[in-house]
Amino acid sequence: MKKKILVIDDEKDLVEMITFRLEGLGYEVKSAFDGDAGLAMARSFLPDLIILDVMMPKLDGYRVCREIKSGAKTKHIPVIMLTARVQHSDMETGLSSGADAYMIKPFDSATLVEKIAEFL
Repeated sequence: MKKKILVIDDEKDLVEMITFRLEGLGYEVKSAFDGDAGLAMARSFLPDLIILDVMMPKLDGYRVCREIKSGAKTKHIPVIMLTARVQHSDMETGLSSGADAYMIKPFDSATLVEKIAEFL
């Protein structure tokens, strides 16, 4: 059975690139392009891992992460924040929101794949 990954990011080109790479590695990938849709998708799709941007329309990634980590059905799902927010305080906020890892854009796709493999 394929592992399921949800990518929540408003940069459609980036989502397509990540999806293409992960599907090529045998993962089932779904995506959402704003925080509100991403949260709804996390609750219905119940992925094995979530890749989450911080700066998005409707709900920011910090709020989405807090909601995911407080839900009975979703709290166990590892969340990798993938963001352009580079300040140490941004990373602290991400991790305190419940993120399991915090990666900065631009990123090395091989490093992202390794991080995903760590959690799955």
